[in-house]
Amino acid sequence: MKNIKIAVDGHSSCGKSTMAKALARHFGFVYIDTGAMYRAVTLFAMRNNMVDADGNPNQAALEARIADVDISFGKDESGAMTTILNGENVEKEIRGMQVSANVSKIAALKFVRKEMVTLQRKMSKSCSVIMDGRDIGTVVFPDADLKIFVTARPEVRAQRRYDEMQAKGNTQVTFQEVLQNLTERDRIDSTRAESPLRQADDAVLLDNSDLTIEQQFQLAVSWIEKLIK
Repeated sequence: MKNIKIAVDGHSSCGKSTMAKALARHFGFVYIDTGAMYRAVTLFAMRNNMVDADGNPNQAALEARIADVDISFGKDESGAMTTILNGENVEKEIRGMQVSANVSKIAALKFVRKEMVTLQRKMSKSCSVIMDGRDIGTVVFPDADLKIFVTARPEVRAQRRYDEMQAKGNTQVTFQEVLQNLTERDRIDSTRAESPLRQADDAVLLDNSDLTIEQQFQLAVSWIEKLIK
């Protein structure tokens, strides 16, 4: 069987990563979390004082050091996937609200996207992959064998994200803050000049507002099984 490329795009906190990880395990594909990659670049910029108090990146400073950003993926003791930034496991840190508040502006930078797309394509050359993000079906893999665009109503996505953060111990954040952050990220992602978030013309739409995780998973499985057959 030839190597297969599956692109999963969609809005913030719509369950793209959860679904993509489960599909990768089910079919034995390699999963690549592109959102984590942009979050890692954002963390690098924040740690190196390249983001001001209003969340605006120092583009010149970051561009000068973008080659110093080394991103890979690993697994922790429980087997869960982790994001490695310059040799350090930063999985927990990149999921916090500070990174969430800044990632869309960093991800909108042309030189950052170019660097990450090059790395993403390199990762996918030797195996079947499922990759999720904002521009996988439109920019990274315009020739993907299957493109899925995932969405859900903003209030539903915010509640899911809020519940996830509460479960991880981030109890200081309010639901309204999560909803506001998510809505702003949607706006930035969809209107940015460089690789905006949009549904590819040949992508199938998956609105999971009223679906369980299992129902969503089984629907996507049926699409991939048709592809493989």
